[in-house]
Amino acid sequence: MNRSSKHTPFVSALLALTILLVWPLHAFSEMFSDEDLQNAVDKAYEAFKDVKEGANADYIPILATVPSELFGVVIATKDGKIFSAGDIDYRFSIQSVSKPFTAALIMAQQGPEAIREKIGVEPTGMPFNSKIALEMYEQRSVNPMVNAGAIAAVSLVQADSEEQRWNLVNENIEGFAGEKLSVLEEVYNSEYETAWSNRAIANLLYNYERLYADPEESLRVYTRQCSIGVNTKNLGIMGATLANAGVNPITGKRMLPAEHVPELLAIMASAGFYDESGEWMFNAGLPSKTGVGGGIVSVVPGQFAIAAFSPRLNGPGNSIRAMRAIRQIAGELGVGLYGPNPAN
Repeated sequence: MNRSSKHTPFVSALLALTILLVWPLHAFSEMFSDEDLQNAVDKAYEAFKDVKEGANADYIPILATVPSELFGVVIATKDGKIFSAGDIDYRFSIQSVSKPFTAALIMAQQGPEAIREKIGVEPTGMPFNSKIALEMYEQRSVNPMVNAGAIAAVSLVQADSEEQRWNLVNENIEGFAGEKLSVLEEVYNSEYETAWSNRAIANLLYNYERLYADPEESLRVYTRQCSIGVNTKNLGIMGATLANAGVNPITGKRMLPAEHVPELLAIMASAGFYDESGEWMFNAGLPSKTGVGGGIVSVVPGQFAIAAFSPRLNGPGNSIRAMRAIRQIAGELGVGLYGPNPAN
């Protein structure tokens, strides 16, 4: 491939398809009344509020203590309207849902090419914390939606010190959320004290010259990023910012150049759901990001975001109730990028 080409074949094809299919969605932005959106949220909440399947993540000890019955569902529109049901104000750790937003910071600072060249954009097809993927793929970090690529993304933030690196990462996530956020220090301490797997990943990346700052500094900032406390409404607004072409609908602040939003959504579509991303796109058809804290955010470009939270996870690490709720809403409203998927 010509190195001057802007995209890999995968990203070019997915970007072109997304643009072709997303543009018609703008025409439907007036089709959903406030009542439609609230009814969709209410129905999804009622359908799955009693589901008991799955279990809290426990490899980060503090996550096992989060009340398992919590469940919140939100639609946040591109003009800042919120439609909600359940425990939407409970603050939980953002975990991997933070990853696309730090990738967005890299794009805003250095352009999407920095992601493609210095991290990668291909899905691994492996668990999010895989060390095997580092050895199998020449790019090592592979993708900013998995741990290796996310740690590399933190290291790639242009900063002169650890403090500045953290401030940029934190302020960026606050900018997407549209409000001040704080780190859940108990989560940070629990996660950092047990971060042997991520520490190994950081050191391997550094060894392969695919980490761009000190490994322990990168690990600390990454772990602190994952420990930021958010609620389901925050996730909704973060997703709505991407649905609104990179402009926060509450504050009016541009967080990502509009021309880079499709590239970020393409990465989310291919790898945002860990190693069941293909299954998710098959079933729901929305670019999304999930986290082991129990949060998920999905983006309907040009319209709204759907966010949900519940701590019980399936094997790959995705919230069972949250993914089912989002899947039902996407199907009921017919907003999948590739066509209206059925709700069941």
